[in-house]
Amino acid sequence: MRYHRPESFEDAVAIAAGSGGTTRFLAGGTDVLVQLRAGLVTPDDLIDLKHIPGVAEIVRTADGGWRIGIAVTGAQMGRHADLVRDWPGVVEGMQLVGSTQVQGRATPVGNLCNGSPAADSVPGLVAAGARVDILGPGGPRSLAVEEVPTGPGRTTLRPGEIITAITLPPRGAQAGDAYLRFTPRTEMDIAVVGVAVNLRLDGERIAAARIALGAVAPTVLLADAAAAAIIGTPLDDAALTALATAATAAANPISDKRGTADFRKEITGVLVRRAARIAYDRVQARTGIQQGEDK
Repeated sequence: MRYHRPESFEDAVAIAAGSGGTTRFLAGGTDVLVQLRAGLVTPDDLIDLKHIPGVAEIVRTADGGWRIGIAVTGAQMGRHADLVRDWPGVVEGMQLVGSTQVQGRATPVGNLCNGSPAADSVPGLVAAGARVDILGPGGPRSLAVEEVPTGPGRTTLRPGEIITAITLPPRGAQAGDAYLRFTPRTEMDIAVVGVAVNLRLDGERIAAARIALGAVAPTVLLADAAAAAIIGTPLDDAALTALATAATAAANPISDKRGTADFRKEITGVLVRRAARIAYDRVQARTGIQQGEDK
């Protein structure tokens, strides 16, 4: 195995493109190192991206959004007060990945590229409308987060391509998000079902929504019909019932030792109602704070 320590993404792409065998990238390492130690993979080239300038930074973009470097950890995200204020659902999803120790190393980009439909950080990013910047032998390109995974352990990344950052759009005072999951244990487990909700209000009514479902299909689902069920409503009981019905219908889970398909569908309906209410309440709280600051 050859170990590489490039100092730019261009160098990393050149190394990956020139590799004639199995390549793995190292940022947090919580997936790659486990795979190495378990003997699941022995890469010919291990490319350490942690030493590229800017990869461990969280930066406000010119339009008021956020750029999250590929080596930014869950612990860093949780300590970043402004990011937590803007995108609490995105942060709380990432902070459910692993233990306290894992949080010091695990990254949302690594969690995304692992291709697990149960990845806790991915539904929040999908609901947020996040995108990834990619660099490869063919040059740069950008993808919506939901377009990256294609199934368990698989992505749309081409040979030699590297994600260089995650970008989150501007938040706005009239918007809020939330992520909830169900697991048999409260910690150190993967989601049986995960639900992320992102809302934008106009007064008391929902003007726009994005809802993402995790662990109920081969990839995280963007549930457009569920979002449409609550747009134009004040998220009353009727809207919540329609939301739960649409989200349950969108879910296409499997049965395994962690839960039956019917159980996962039922939990999807329960969680989406709760997450939507949390996101809605966060918008109202955020709006109230903004109004107080303006006085």
